[in-house]
Amino acid sequence: MFTMAVGLSMAEICSSYPTSGGLYYWSAKLAGVSWAPFASWITGWYNIVGQWAVTTSVNFSLAQLIGVIILLSTGGKNGGGYVASKYLVLAIHGGLLLVHAIINSLPISWLSFFGQLAAVWNILGVFFLMICIPVVATERASAEFVFTHFNTENESGISSKPYIFLIGLLMSQYTLTGYDASAHMSEETKSADINGPKGIISSIGISIIVGWGYLLGITFAVTDIPRLLSPDNDAGGYAIAEIFYQAFKSRFGSGTGGIICLLVVAVAIFFCAMSSLTSNSRMVYAFSRDGAMPLSFLWHKVNQQEVPIYAVWLSAFIAFCMALTSLGSIVAFQAMTSIAVIGLYIAYALPIFFRVTLARKSFVPGPFNLGKYGIIIGWISVAWVATISVLFSLPVAYPITDQTLNYTPVAVGGLFIIVVSYWIVSARHWFKGPVTNVGTHSNV
Repeated sequence: MFTMAVGLSMAEICSSYPTSGGLYYWSAKLAGVSWAPFASWITGWYNIVGQWAVTTSVNFSLAQLIGVIILLSTGGKNGGGYVASKYLVLAIHGGLLLVHAIINSLPISWLSFFGQLAAVWNILGVFFLMICIPVVATERASAEFVFTHFNTENESGISSKPYIFLIGLLMSQYTLTGYDASAHMSEETKSADINGPKGIISSIGISIIVGWGYLLGITFAVTDIPRLLSPDNDAGGYAIAEIFYQAFKSRFGSGTGGIICLLVVAVAIFFCAMSSLTSNSRMVYAFSRDGAMPLSFLWHKVNQQEVPIYAVWLSAFIAFCMALTSLGSIVAFQAMTSIAVIGLYIAYALPIFFRVTLARKSFVPGPFNLGKYGIIIGWISVAWVATISVLFSLPVAYPITDQTLNYTPVAVGGLFIIVVSYWIVSARHWFKGPVTNVGTHSNV
């Protein structure tokens, strides 16, 4: 509900300002002349770094899943299966980024085809899994267990049910990100002032409904949580893989069907990562077009197919570099990718905040608008982002050590210090905000 409020507020602004710059362009238009450069600067950097973190984390999670598929396909951890090293996982991550960069270098018609294929695959795949796994499983949880049980006896040292509920929001909120992609593709979308907002709202709505059904279907196949989380199980502690694998193994004596189900998930994540890089590259293109990035003249160049080719490969390269931290410390890697949620949502909230404050009376709505409810929904959105920013900075394990400390505030705060310092020392002298005015509602 709260995420949809954020999406509705963003859709309203997108309808008025359909441009690939998206969030940072909106902030500049809504913050007023005097605040426009700084507002667009801070919004743009949180957005672009957050997108890089999303691209990194989605690709890396797919690489880890492929490692688990290899493990289960070779006999599982208890059957002498091959355990992928951190170097192999990183190599897979790099290979995936290479493939995604190649796909994103193709003409927009090809991207549109892959996008449609991804939509069909995700919907059919999710419905297949949410029906197949509970049906195949020989043991099923009760409705009471599914809807009321809290795993208070866990290795994280957290027994408070309200606390478990609150920090449990992180993964669902992580899933419900990236819907600003519709805004970043506005300049390659017909009737963007209508279809852009539709894309934002529908992506959230479909994810909520289908994702909820998927979670229910999978959770009814869960009966032994400690076993799923144990690093000594066949999947090496990868819970979802263990659920799929054991469901088929208990029914048919072989976990092959579970591996096939994991491949369905892997392909879905592949498409997600592909789209993430698409959105990421368009943001780099727009931000550099307005001179905000080092070597901006290079990143906003497009090829004969109107694809920002250099922005695509830059984003893929940075996503690979961000994953290098996993070699030294998984804690450092998690801190970096935590920006994927908080960084993006801060970027989402800033233009909405300017919409309900500085531009409360001057905002000119587009074809899609919330009418008299725009201000109320906007404030709800801002309050929600402020709330999750605090929640996701809380410890997720006790006792707190250097390995269990939640480094999210450090990562997000560090980014703020770097961006603001760069502004004070240099950017304020030359960055004047977006200089390219592309088809807003007021001048279409």
